[in-house]
Amino acid sequence: MLDLKNLNSALDQLAEDKGISKEKILETIEMALAAAYKKDYGKKTQIIRAEFDLSSGTAKFSQVKLVVDDTMIKSEEEIAAEEAAREEAQKEILSENREAREAAREAIMEEVRARSNLKETLFGSEEEEIKKVRFNPERHIMLEEAKKIKKSVKSGDELTFSLETKDDYGRIAAQTAKQVILQKLREEERDSIYEEYAQKQGEVINALVQRVEGRIVFLDLGRSIGILPPEEQVRGERYRQNERIKALVLSVERTPKGPSIRLSRSHPILVKKLFEIEVPEISSGVVEIKNIAREPGSRTKIAVSSNEEGIDPVGSCVGQKGVRVSTVIAELGGEKIDIVPWSDDAEKFIESSLSPAKILEVDVDKESRSAKVMVAEDQLSLAIGKGGQNVRLAAKLTGHKIDIRGRSGETVAEADSDPGLIATPPDNT
Repeated sequence: MLDLKNLNSALDQLAEDKGISKEKILETIEMALAAAYKKDYGKKTQIIRAEFDLSSGTAKFSQVKLVVDDTMIKSEEEIAAEEAAREEAQKEILSENREAREAAREAIMEEVRARSNLKETLFGSEEEEIKKVRFNPERHIMLEEAKKIKKSVKSGDELTFSLETKDDYGRIAAQTAKQVILQKLREEERDSIYEEYAQKQGEVINALVQRVEGRIVFLDLGRSIGILPPEEQVRGERYRQNERIKALVLSVERTPKGPSIRLSRSHPILVKKLFEIEVPEISSGVVEIKNIAREPGSRTKIAVSSNEEGIDPVGSCVGQKGVRVSTVIAELGGEKIDIVPWSDDAEKFIESSLSPAKILEVDVDKESRSAKVMVAEDQLSLAIGKGGQNVRLAAKLTGHKIDIRGRSGETVAEADSDPGLIATPPDNT
């Protein structure tokens, strides 16, 4: 007799530990019971289902048959052609032609997959095209016979037949049930982890550096391991084991070994999300980050605007005594951050984007999206920046090609008008 109290407690604990619903675990137990029953008391081609009653600790078993009519049954000629095609495919598998061998294997696997589900065998995804099956009395029942059991039954319906309940199972059946449970729980756990992190795509999460292999950093996310590839790392950053860092969830993909979670420390959206955490006005929508231009590990420029009168967007991001922006800078390892006000006026926006330099004049050509900027001689180095970084980031931020000139009118520096990255998170797919 099952100890139902302990069973319930164990299922609750398993559901919490694995992040799987109790209903899914019960479904897994039923699949395992059906597999064990089939192994000892059923036939190979039968479809057996189990219903486990958690309140009583008992299981009921039934055999499932699909109702078919003459139009769904393969003729002898079709079966013969199918067998001939299978034999030909098996010959190809043994051939030296690797491509033909792989194609033949896939063809046979496709047939196996097609037979794995009764209704999928008969109907397409939209039930448009009926596919014929080879009649098997253990899996199918003709419509005429089915109507004797249930008058309202139709082709394509399922009929269930109760089976005798068994309590004793052999060693092989028990091992089969165990393997079904372990495999199904692994699949459910992988699905649960995928769904959890897929919802976090485009968000910032806390992670623990687990290990560094070559240039790839593996981060412990709690329920899974994330990968920080070299191209998503910040130049100059060093990642130490057991160090806690924040990273952007860039993409989440399903793989046979579980979800593959790709993270980023260099993506411009990381800066946006860090400001959302530190600045309540941004998370509430009062202040909006309109655009970001970033050179990871060195410097970032962000353009902000206010959706309410009386709210200073730049001041909100900087915080009292610079505490808010300082927190973001610290998280980015000392990366410099310039916060400038957004403006629909291109001349005004370009002037602000070149801060901390003071600009004398801005001449914008709207058709070519370019601008000639005149700067005093003592402000040229500030406007251009080290290695041309300041003007380069300003061009990305504003989406204009910027030509820096001194009072003499000669071009001192210019930057292409590569647009900055609009602050929207990656697609959540």
